[in-house]
Amino acid sequence: MQLRADALEGHLAKTLAPLYVITSDEHLLALEAADKIRRAARAQGYSERDVLTVERSFKWGELLAANQELSLFGDKKLIELRIPTGKPGKDGGAALQAYVKNLSPDNLTLITLPKLDWQTAKAAWVAALQSAAVYIEIPNVERAQLPNWISLRLSMQGQSADRQSLDFIADRVEGNLLAAHQEIQKLGLLHEPGKLTYEQVHDAVLNVARYDVFKLSEAMLLGDPARLVRMLEGLKGEGEALPLVLWAVSEEIRTLLKLKAGMAQGRPLAALLKEYRIWGPRERMMEPALRRVSLATLEEALRQASQVDRMVKGLRAKAYAGDQWDAMLQLALKVARG
Repeated sequence: MQLRADALEGHLAKTLAPLYVITSDEHLLALEAADKIRRAARAQGYSERDVLTVERSFKWGELLAANQELSLFGDKKLIELRIPTGKPGKDGGAALQAYVKNLSPDNLTLITLPKLDWQTAKAAWVAALQSAAVYIEIPNVERAQLPNWISLRLSMQGQSADRQSLDFIADRVEGNLLAAHQEIQKLGLLHEPGKLTYEQVHDAVLNVARYDVFKLSEAMLLGDPARLVRMLEGLKGEGEALPLVLWAVSEEIRTLLKLKAGMAQGRPLAALLKEYRIWGPRERMMEPALRRVSLATLEEALRQASQVDRMVKGLRAKAYAGDQWDAMLQLALKVARG
């Protein structure tokens, strides 16, 4: 049974299933969902708790033994299985399929996983979990959704803010939902319920954004120069390795170039996207990017990427101090602006 995270509370008020699975890369939301299940389990008499974490030395027999062992005090038991990598391996996959076929009526099991990649999501053990469990897949809160998410969280503590303030918070906590939660709680402690002014938000909220190179590529594809500049400055400030940044941007340029060249030959974009295994949110960003950027611009951008690579490796004379990051910025802006 698939269940949305926002429907979990209503579900738990009516019933308690023997098996729950939470999969997400949003640690805050996954933790909140797991906490709701734990509270409901305690209220229903599941007073004993076994926590198993799948690490390199983990023996899958421990899971089967936990399911079969009787509680020392005759209480019902909550078994938590954490799989941080999302890849239990061959033995683990077999053990999970066997486990769901023999769920103990005295136990409630909670399995937590990161977001599964497309290949893992097709595995037989995943299908077995989806069939036997209340399966809760929590998507990432993307940048475009973040202001509304913040607004909802503010409303839960009786506060509100205008769009400028919400965007200000979003810019400073992007990619760090735990920090966003903390900043929202801070506003609740500092100010009374009601509408917050921009000045109140500005003075209270820290810059705690966590940037990553793939979000930088997203800003480039979406043609958002302001966000791109902010993210590149953030990556530089966080000490990110420039070769990794260059690799991510160059790979996106090569992909756009392949798609553009294929379209110039009369091939449909849908077929090209399938051929190059582009799907999900990234797929939706490709079409507007391809409309905005010409083939000539992409070819020039790839040549420029090669020059930046030579700068990074010290094979090209520097025009002025610090020009490696500046050259990286100009490269990304070339594609973002089209």
